[in-house]
Amino acid sequence: MKSGSEDTAASALKTLPFPENEEESTLFKTVGWVSAGLGAVALGLFIGRELRLRYKFNRRTPYDFYSHSGDEQGVDFGIGI
Repeated sequence: MKSGSEDTAASALKTLPFPENEEESTLFKTVGWVSAGLGAVALGLFIGRELRLRYKFNRRTPYDFYSHSGDEQGVDFGIGI
């Protein structure tokens, strides 16, 4: 004799939208792996950027405290030539 919980579990499994054939299952697996890979790449880029910014911040020189340090403009900029 079956219990009531076994009947409800079996009926629930019949109504869930599982892939019917192997092609749908392969498609879902491929989409899942691609999205996981893109997520890992995005996370790596974000962490790499943060580490690079921290490295650059810790390696500052006294000249970096000026407002336009690092701006690369011509020598004759602003002298009226």
